Amino acid sequence: MNNSKTCNMTGTSVPLGAIVTEGNPAIGEFPSLKKFALFCKKSGLKIIQLLPVNDTGTQSSPYSGLSAFALHPIYIQISAIKEFKPLYESDKNFKNEYDAFIQDNPYKTRYDYQKILNAKNSLLMKLYESTETARKAEPEKALAEWIKENPWIQNYAVFKNLKWKYMQASWKSWKKSDQTPGLSEIEKRWNDSSLKKEHLFYAWVQMQAEIQFKDAADFVKSNGIILKGDMPIMMNEDSCDAWALPEFFNHDLRAGSPVDGENPTGQNWGFPTYNWKNLKAKNYSWWKERLICASKFYGAYRLDHILGFFRIWAIPSHETTALLGHSEPCETISRKELEELGFDSGRINWLSQPHIPTSDIDYFTWNHDASTKILETLCTRVGNEELWNFSKKIKGDKDIYEMDLSSLCSSEAEGGIKVKLAGYWTDRALLEIEKDKFVPVWTYERSYPWETLSQEEKDKLKKLFEEKNIRQDKKWEKQASEILSALTECVSMTACGEDLGVNLPSVPKVMQAKSILGLRVLRWCRKWSEQGQPYVPLSDYDELSITTTSVHDSPTMRQWWNQEKDSARAFYESNKKFFDSLGIEESDSNEFNEKTASAILTAAASSKSAWCVHPIQDYLYLDKKYYLSDEAQERINIPGEVTEFNWTYRMPCPMEKLSDDKSIIEKIKAIADAHDRGN
Repeated sequence: MNNSKTCNMTGTSVPLGAIVTEGNPAIGEFPSLKKFALFCKKSGLKIIQLLPVNDTGTQSSPYSGLSAFALHPIYIQISAIKEFKPLYESDKNFKNEYDAFIQDNPYKTRYDYQKILNAKNSLLMKLYESTETARKAEPEKALAEWIKENPWIQNYAVFKNLKWKYMQASWKSWKKSDQTPGLSEIEKRWNDSSLKKEHLFYAWVQMQAEIQFKDAADFVKSNGIILKGDMPIMMNEDSCDAWALPEFFNHDLRAGSPVDGENPTGQNWGFPTYNWKNLKAKNYSWWKERLICASKFYGAYRLDHILGFFRIWAIPSHETTALLGHSEPCETISRKELEELGFDSGRINWLSQPHIPTSDIDYFTWNHDASTKILETLCTRVGNEELWNFSKKIKGDKDIYEMDLSSLCSSEAEGGIKVKLAGYWTDRALLEIEKDKFVPVWTYERSYPWETLSQEEKDKLKKLFEEKNIRQDKKWEKQASEILSALTECVSMTACGEDLGVNLPSVPKVMQAKSILGLRVLRWCRKWSEQGQPYVPLSDYDELSITTTSVHDSPTMRQWWNQEKDSARAFYESNKKFFDSLGIEESDSNEFNEKTASAILTAAASSKSAWCVHPIQDYLYLDKKYYLSDEAQERINIPGEVTEFNWTYRMPCPMEKLSDDKSIIEKIKAIADAHDRGN
């Protein structure tokens, strides 16, 4: 359903693992969606948006996929597998292990990802051993047919088996022959009779996952609800796809984002960028296959970081920060163009190569000879001056931090010297990304070389940068239009795009042309360039968009209201009529409670956006009995942190209890009805 006009609908977003049921308090599973769907139907919610449910291995983040196609075994309901009952009744050890799994995972506010994953893997292996497939090392008829319909399983099964062999280590640490086997070698291993039983285990697990997810997805659809999936734009470097299909990825570049107010060194996500040239040569088949596979389950999908289809912030793999990244694709500046502006080779070198005074290292060593020896290990001297450029062997700041200087200075001095040198490494105005081809560094105006230029030189360069930007914008628009046309036209699902923080004029233009719904987060929809940064009126939101109160990476609505007082106050003043309608006086507006939640959600329902999709936590704030004592526990993820906390949120009660709560169902239904009838 990729239509240009989408009718008004209201829905909710939820991590699958958060859906607690009385039958299994450990973690939400594929069948849990059925009970959640019945609750949504009662509440008038017509969209259920999930976080990605692909296999992420030992990583709890759903955006660190090991495969673009494989589902996560952690969401399989063990007791729903047909082999479960016979084995449970005949094998005491299996029975005890399963019972212990259920008993060892009582309801808590967060779940133990690794513990549950390990337990399920063990149970799945035991169930598989009881099958005819395992006994004969040949797939039974149903599995053989499933494998034929899912050719991606060969790469995945061989990859997973090697991951097991190497104790889950990254494939880049495997022996060379296993790192880059090639598709013919992968197929040879898949067909190796001595490995067949092991490979078929992963295929069998994936078939069980698909059976359960498809059954749940069909149930959701039969109840008039759209199930919306999430397609992460990037793939984990340590993924089956990056390993088996290296031609589709740039392994020497990492995706991220440039410097902004909250990220002074930008963001380096660690994922390889795409080789769009090679993907295009294959008619974007890999991406199309992802979407076609997803369409088995979903009626709509979210393209994560849609800006990445226009341009991606590409960072050399030797960098720890994103400071020396650049846009891909980009318009480069040639050495000839710089020379025509009056910049000779020395001046170009000054702008593009860091220059380190010996005296800055003297500060740490208090010994000029020692400083010189240190610099000689990483740099080359500029003529006879006490000035140095980094040597060609230094490819990024990782190389600086990994240098062993312990024989040349104290450990305390070594740490300070490395930080100082890493600072110099990024202090440049131009970045040479290919021989004699340059781009401006994102923070070029803050660099020391830029400060030393005359105003005339600055003006010349800025004019050139602006000309390149105009051509670059056209290049980005052309690329995105081509890619997104290919993707949106290959499936009938409704396309949505995560376009937060995007300020490229071509993005909304292309999204509108392709009927892709954008995202509008209430607290961030402000006229940031105007005095006072007023909120954008909800009636001015684009119709082709989705309004939401929060996202998985943000604080919840409750946290926002309690912790970001200035933002909350400004929202109150901009939408006072909704608070007045509930009798919330100005003096009471600082307190977050059921009335506050109702006012915010009612305001959101007045949005002109076609869809309103809010996190389940924000709906549950309509009744105080569902508030956790620690509001921080209601959050899903804190970006930039890798902890056991992230991505392990559980709903505050089992679905059965929530579905019997007529009070909150009526409250949610009132919000949904207000939006769906078109205000």
